[in-house]
Amino acid sequence: MRKVALIPALLMLGTAASAQGTNPAVEDTDGPNMVIEVADAEGNSKGTMVLDLREDLAPNHVARLVELAQSGAYDGVVFHRVIDGFMAQTGDVQNGRQDGDTAMAGMGGSDLPDLEAEFSDATFDRGTVGMARAMDPNSANSQFFIDLAPAPFLDGEYTVVGQLIEGWDVLDSIKKGNSAANGAVEEPDYMLSVTIADGDTPAEETPAEETEAEG
Repeated sequence: MRKVALIPALLMLGTAASAQGTNPAVEDTDGPNMVIEVADAEGNSKGTMVLDLREDLAPNHVARLVELAQSGAYDGVVFHRVIDGFMAQTGDVQNGRQDGDTAMAGMGGSDLPDLEAEFSDATFDRGTVGMARAMDPNSANSQFFIDLAPAPFLDGEYTVVGQLIEGWDVLDSIKKGNSAANGAVEEPDYMLSVTIADGDTPAEETPAEETEAEG
């Protein structure tokens, strides 16, 4: 089953046409932090993003992200769908590996069961992390997206699982896709490494491991 974020085309185009805006005021809550080192298609590091995972809003979804990150499942997974002025989507651990065939990226999830929605009153702002899903609200699995701009039309429709707190320039640098192809990216950037840090520990004290991408 396809795990894409199902956004009405007119709303999506309207968002993409707007400016990304200024970075919202954010804070690091008590939840774990996901530290993502982003690389380009050649394996060159573009820097690190830190996501504050919101256990208070979506404990089951956070547990899934932590489990996949700690198992290494997210390492090497591409940002397969990136729409300028809207969002960057990744996390297809079945079909989105940078060292494999990514033609079906966005169509899969993981070998773990789908999750029941954990909707909240949190709004989708710039840097908000949401779980991608298919038509069924209870079909989120492993894919997630990070908003490049405010997207309040997603409120109450998608599970908010976290918030970007560091690495705004890295988020903005992720290679954009073709708007005519629903944001599909050729030679996409990818998550070189994904680690989990305790929310009480400053992210700079637990840097992502520096590795060389194969190939």
